[in-house]
Amino acid sequence: MNADIELRHLRYFTAVAEELHFGRAALRLHLAQPALSQQIRKLEEIIGAPLFLRTSRSVALTAAGEIFLQRTRRTLRGVQHDVEEARSIGRGESGSLNVGFIGSGMLGSLPAVLKGYRAAYPRVQLQLHESFTSRVVAGLTSGTLDAGLLRDSDPHPDLHTEVLFSERFIAVVPADHPRAKQRSIAATALRNEPFVFHAKSAGTLAWDKPLSLCGEAGFRPRVVQEASNWVSILALISVGFGVSIAPECVSSVAMDGVVCLPLRGATEVSQVELAYRRGETRPIVQGFAQIARTIAGQR
Repeated sequence: MNADIELRHLRYFTAVAEELHFGRAALRLHLAQPALSQQIRKLEEIIGAPLFLRTSRSVALTAAGEIFLQRTRRTLRGVQHDVEEARSIGRGESGSLNVGFIGSGMLGSLPAVLKGYRAAYPRVQLQLHESFTSRVVAGLTSGTLDAGLLRDSDPHPDLHTEVLFSERFIAVVPADHPRAKQRSIAATALRNEPFVFHAKSAGTLAWDKPLSLCGEAGFRPRVVQEASNWVSILALISVGFGVSIAPECVSSVAMDGVVCLPLRGATEVSQVELAYRRGETRPIVQGFAQIARTIAGQR
């Protein structure tokens, strides 16, 4: 299309083509009739062919005008669609959102957050990526993730991080453990036990926090086995590999062969956090953040 043709020319032409009357088209466009006639003549000059057959009594489309009307309507529809799509993206109502999350988040409020977000923003293509806290942080800083749900993350200068909610820590012991029938347990009772835990590389603070409870009790835990998720850790505990200290949400997936006990005197808590890049202003990310805050607040 020639660069001299503007959208207003297409709107003027469409109005005349649909009305087949310059006076009615001018009223529809809120223009003076001479100005409208001048613009149509300019459009015909740009195209190099007449678009209308004019007589003192009627206006009709030429063959070129018939084809141009079809194309003009298509163009105007396309422009309107593009404008609406841009507005929708600008409001955070459509587009693609990549969210990284920790697996244990699925044991807490995360499913409700995702349900609430999809209900509020059904046109957004939500892509979820399960991983460890350290890898979610790496995805956020590299730009492959837009938002993240972390557990006990280490501070990062490039990320905005806020606590959504906190959980107490619990002890997880085999069902045949001598203290399994107690209503609660002190960390000191685990002094001589082997521990099953996730790797420190998954998140330094997430690794340090629960084990620091052992330090407060005067001993350093002996980690004999690592696993990548809490289901595997529970399974290993159930068959006698050791004990563990876990966020309270883990008790929701406790299986036969394990018992979850409150830790007496434990003051440290596990924090589930929302994170995104500092300076992030995109409505699609802020919309997700607001849903996460609201639902976590209800928890």
